[in-house]
Amino acid sequence: MNANDATVGATGAVARRPSRWRTILMFFSVIGPGIITANADNDVGGITTYSLAGAQFGYTMLWMLVPITVALIVVQEMCARMGAVTGKGLADLIRENFGVRVTFCVLLLFVLGDLGNTASEFAGVASAAPIFQTFVPLLSKYLLVPLAAIFVAIVVTRGNYRVVEKIFFAFCAVYLAYVASAIIVHPPWKEVLGQTVLPHFTPTNAYVLTAVAVIGTTISPWMQFYIQSAVVEKGIRLENYPLSRIDVVTGALFTDIIAFFIIVSSAATIFVHNLRAGAHSQIAINDAGDVAAALVPLAGKYAGLLFALGLLNAAVFTASILPLSTAYYVCEAFGFESGVERRLREAPIFYGLYFSLIVIGAGLVIIPNAPLLGIIFYSQVLNGVLLPIVLVLMLLLINNRRLMGRYTNGLLFNAIAWATVVIVAGLTLVSTVQSMLPSGH
Repeated sequence: MNANDATVGATGAVARRPSRWRTILMFFSVIGPGIITANADNDVGGITTYSLAGAQFGYTMLWMLVPITVALIVVQEMCARMGAVTGKGLADLIRENFGVRVTFCVLLLFVLGDLGNTASEFAGVASAAPIFQTFVPLLSKYLLVPLAAIFVAIVVTRGNYRVVEKIFFAFCAVYLAYVASAIIVHPPWKEVLGQTVLPHFTPTNAYVLTAVAVIGTTISPWMQFYIQSAVVEKGIRLENYPLSRIDVVTGALFTDIIAFFIIVSSAATIFVHNLRAGAHSQIAINDAGDVAAALVPLAGKYAGLLFALGLLNAAVFTASILPLSTAYYVCEAFGFESGVERRLREAPIFYGLYFSLIVIGAGLVIIPNAPLLGIIFYSQVLNGVLLPIVLVLMLLLINNRRLMGRYTNGLLFNAIAWATVVIVAGLTLVSTVQSMLPSGH
């Protein structure tokens, strides 16, 4: 027996280290929060942003996904670590360390922002409906949106955490439709690889604003609350945290690989077509549904269907996660019972918030003449304002030795994290201010 197989304790007993197979089994027992949270960030707004980046600028923004992925890993890892060390959610820690008043003000704005974000997810369902109608004429938005809302409500309320997590994993797998969609359109892979590894920046107003949008859509405020709550509810503790960190890194890599293929799909078809067609016959792209529709004549109906399937999946997936995140952090902050492991009568506030966000979000989409665009716009403004605040609160918490003990950030990690805060805050501020100005680009 060598030193790699066992260690000898103070009593002389031999304590065996976990075998390779046991380590693998332990990994699969803790995996979930990182992958699910990161993939849910590829929501309707994210898909639309990546699609527009590819449609307008081809492959020239692919290189940005590399530093964006690093930033996403840094932020998500901090929340997962806080959950494993403290056994508490982010909202709970904010209330305990910064007071009820700060918590109430921040969470009130969060709830309003999440309501608008939930409505935008159901708007994504509606924008995908025309593609599905070409195959099944009955699937208009007036049928598809209510069906999506009912499905979302049933998914979370009819099973325990393990069941819900398995369903969410299935949602993650459907994102591979974007990989298939990109392969079908036959992009020039040599050029794609070159643009990915070599930074390229065009100092035009449109390019800068799109770059800001690509960065801003990757790290959303609600994600930080959800991943920490998910780590706590899953029961991940310090002894398993190294495996949980792998989960976080894997999730960030997977979600940005999907973003990569979304940009490639749009660039290889719409951008190339617009170059060839000239200014008088370019394809107008306003949302991700337009991208799916545009792919049909350019790359075939199945490429369009795969893109629409990915959009529908993203919309339903995030419409499940977003209200769940909201219900978690509100209940955590004010001491209400929460968690999908609990029954409706045991956590009425938790489920009440969840159902309310779904009903209102879906209802806004199907009510004629509802100010949906205004709701979506102002929810994004609120997200932009709140994100730097949340990141700063997170950094103050994770560097609190009373709270985190020896698991605070190290010097290098703090430098990376604070740099992320400064960059995200600055770019978010620019994006918010620019979006409020009259459009001139």
